[in-house]
Amino acid sequence: MPEIRLEHVTKRFEKFVAVDDLNLHINEHDFITLLGPSGCGKTTTLRMIAGLETPTEGKITIGDKVVFDAATGVNVSPAKRDIGFLFQNYALWPHMTVYQNIAFGLENLKWKKEDIKVRVQEMLKMLKIEEFVGRYPAELSGGQQQRVAIARTLAPKPQVLFMDEPLSNLDAKLRSEMRTELKRLHSDSNSTFVYVTHDQLEAMTLATKICLMEKGVLQQYDPPLTVYSEPANRFVADFVGNPTMNFINAKVSDSVVEFLGVKAKFTPNDPKEKISASEVILGIRPEFFTIKEGGKIKATAYSTLPSGMETTVKVKLADELISSVVFGAIDYKVDQPIDCDIIGDQICIFDKESTKRVSIGKLEVL
Repeated sequence: MPEIRLEHVTKRFEKFVAVDDLNLHINEHDFITLLGPSGCGKTTTLRMIAGLETPTEGKITIGDKVVFDAATGVNVSPAKRDIGFLFQNYALWPHMTVYQNIAFGLENLKWKKEDIKVRVQEMLKMLKIEEFVGRYPAELSGGQQQRVAIARTLAPKPQVLFMDEPLSNLDAKLRSEMRTELKRLHSDSNSTFVYVTHDQLEAMTLATKICLMEKGVLQQYDPPLTVYSEPANRFVADFVGNPTMNFINAKVSDSVVEFLGVKAKFTPNDPKEKISASEVILGIRPEFFTIKEGGKIKATAYSTLPSGMETTVKVKLADELISSVVFGAIDYKVDQPIDCDIIGDQICIFDKESTKRVSIGKLEVL
């Protein structure tokens, strides 16, 4: 399977810049999610790699083949890029059976009838839809239609599979099931997957790497757990994680951080990191702001949201609300005094002006 390279790729629509100077290297057999809010440029990026959109500037390479180069005028058509594209609405032929839908692309490629039959059977088995082979799309559920669409896309053995929010039309339970199937399918198919979503849970659970964008600019490109635990800036930290990270204005002096009436010693994981600014933003994930009997931070319970496996507690500290996540079902009374503490070595400090992360480490309450 080929690697994909985007070099200084820009896309402008008149004065609007949809994608700005994007450099991206997708390794073979990666599962990449293009993540970000609506209008951030993720679908435009996908369409430019696929050949459905023409970049204004830059160069795109799939394997050892240059498929677009603004400087030399190269622009290979989508049909010759050896890709599969899975759309949000599935785009199945309503007058064709499941078998005919899967076989359609192979017939256009002039495959032999026996080869088509063998390949369709492989796809039916892989996607677990053998029993629906003679049915029409209208006779299938949303999840079954999705599987047929995936089977049809994978049937010609594309080097790269592009997916543009393919699960957005499904209900929550089915989406969860299909995420499991897609991850397994990626392992079984040996294809490179490039997947567009605005759902950070989808990106976290599916991807080998997340490409997080905002306003056409790449914010971070790393494995999901790195994006979560070591966000490059405040936008990344805020976008990934539910409940979202707590952001607290703080002052720093000689490694002592002061915030909301609390003083704590900050020890960076990397001793070389120095915090030059006196005013910073402290970033604490809810699971690291823990409720603990005898904790040094004295606060009150503002609201408690038990969900069974875990409980989100809104803690009031110096008139600010802080989110805390506790494992298990717990229910505190409103305004009940509680003791809290800060744990872990993934406490972030962001520059107040640039919003970039300047350090990450441990915070010990004094």
